[in-house]
Amino acid sequence: MRSMSIRTRLILSFLLVIVVLGAISGLFEYNSIRLNVINRAQNQAQNDLKAARVVYNGEITQMQRAFDLISSMDNPARLKSQLGLDYLFVVERAVKDSVRSDIVRRAFAGNGNGGTRTIDSAELAAMGSEVFSRACIELKQTPMAHPTNKTELTSALAMECAVPFFDANGMVTRVLYGGKIVNGYFGLVDKIHDIVYESKLYHSKPVGTVTIFKDDVRIATNVLNDSGQRAIGTRVSAGVYDNVVAKGKPWLDRAFVVTDWYLTAYEPIRDVNGAIVGIFYVGILEQPFMDLIRSTLTRYFAIIGIAALFAGIVAFLLANSIAKPLTRFATATENLAAGDLTHRVETTGSIRELSSLALSFNDMACKLHERALALRDKNEQLAVLNARYLDLVGMVSHELKGILGSTVLNTCTVRDGHLGEVSPQQKKALDSVVRNLEYFDQTVRNFLNLSRVEKNELSLSRTQVSLREDIVDVSVDAYARQAHEKEIVIENLVPPSVCVNVDASLMLMVTNNLLGNAIKYGGAQGKITISHAENDSGAVVEVFNTGRPLTAEQIGRLFRRFSRLDASVDGKKVRGTGLGLFLSKETVERHGGTMWCEPRENGNAFIFTIPKCATETFTTASDVKEYNYA
Repeated sequence: MRSMSIRTRLILSFLLVIVVLGAISGLFEYNSIRLNVINRAQNQAQNDLKAARVVYNGEITQMQRAFDLISSMDNPARLKSQLGLDYLFVVERAVKDSVRSDIVRRAFAGNGNGGTRTIDSAELAAMGSEVFSRACIELKQTPMAHPTNKTELTSALAMECAVPFFDANGMVTRVLYGGKIVNGYFGLVDKIHDIVYESKLYHSKPVGTVTIFKDDVRIATNVLNDSGQRAIGTRVSAGVYDNVVAKGKPWLDRAFVVTDWYLTAYEPIRDVNGAIVGIFYVGILEQPFMDLIRSTLTRYFAIIGIAALFAGIVAFLLANSIAKPLTRFATATENLAAGDLTHRVETTGSIRELSSLALSFNDMACKLHERALALRDKNEQLAVLNARYLDLVGMVSHELKGILGSTVLNTCTVRDGHLGEVSPQQKKALDSVVRNLEYFDQTVRNFLNLSRVEKNELSLSRTQVSLREDIVDVSVDAYARQAHEKEIVIENLVPPSVCVNVDASLMLMVTNNLLGNAIKYGGAQGKITISHAENDSGAVVEVFNTGRPLTAEQIGRLFRRFSRLDASVDGKKVRGTGLGLFLSKETVERHGGTMWCEPRENGNAFIFTIPKCATETFTTASDVKEYNYA
């Protein structure tokens, strides 16, 4: 990220706050205005749909009232002309079953009624060519409508009424029924439009539109297409159709109607049996409302812009007043970081808090200076003491190493009877002395190596040696007696051909530590397996011993300096200096490898990696050597 001055950052921060707050308030205002305007318009569309439905139902009601005034002696042809019907028929009781109209069937049951129904192409054809040709509508390609292979609509919706006539016994002898075909009935939608929208225009476009659909096809509408003609034969969108016709639910939302966006209201048209046969639609042109929203928001954002400009000027002046003293603070901290603890900042200024901060900063710098001087003196004293401590540890360890070697040799000579026969009780006591001396000798060696590590004098003298013959076999031989005493089997699976580039004496210390720990912490009559593998880092050596698996908490403490685990084997507490694994890990890492511990189901494996030779020069006929002292 590119750095910038504090003045620039403050100004940009202020401007960002202004812009974000302006954008949030603008977005909130936009949504508020839009929701208010659009919701009001949508509610208006819903109310307009109710009004349009009232007009539509009024047409049917008016027709039904006229039918109620008809007598059985009236001339049907004259009545058809007087009532302005598209069809009018008289059905005798004897042929009532051939009638397809449910409205007529209800009339034969003795109930005069009216409603909307579907008329198929065959029935339309029987009504005459004029009715049939007006009812047939060519389908137009319509975006967002359901795909269809049909090219023409040959069925129709009709507003129909039926009146029964009774004989002296009260039985229906005939039914008079008739109606108006809604297909192409523009007078109906224009009447609804004039009543609901008062023929208002907006930029030469009608403010409101009314449409009646047969299924998803416009059969009567005042919606105009691109050429200015009524959009008969166009179809409703798939989303509206699925909601209104398929699910029988009203639709209240904005929709693209042929050429423009409208705030629309759709509801299903049902026949007398409740089946959905079409859709009733009214829509209010969206453009007037969007223009209202746009003009309102333009005025609002103009006010926001003026306020932002004024706030930007104030932010610039405020940023300058803050940036100057902060710049001085930045210079002072850079000097402190560079080691100049004598630098101080000015304590006078127009901002009280910054002046107080300057006083605190100067006080802090003074105390840091004093503390730095004190720490320097203490560090010099500690360095002298640490050097003396390491010299003392190295000197004492070195002197004790020679004395212990001679003492162990003489004690073993007496114990093994080379200076005369010893009794079993004496041999047992001498065994205990030898074990203690060997532990003491190992402790001295660890402290000597610790001194070398702490003084960074643990230098490596690398040579190419056989991992098995020069290191692992030597360690196994050294600990053969201890393994024999605990009846532990040592299995050496390291191939003789493996050549490694290491400091042999230091790597022998590592294997001695691991093998000694495996015998010390492994249970009696157990097993130790030393194996080898290879990876990208070089040779991988694993020393596994049977016993109780270590916990995660114990593994976390294994390789720390002077960290000793509270462990017991076969009921006896096992002691240690807490240095062996620490020194082993340090040695392996000095060689460029790593060391870790993995608990297994019946024991623990200590694993380390060391670099291999460029070429392997050690070969032998035997691949596995097993030491069994059980």
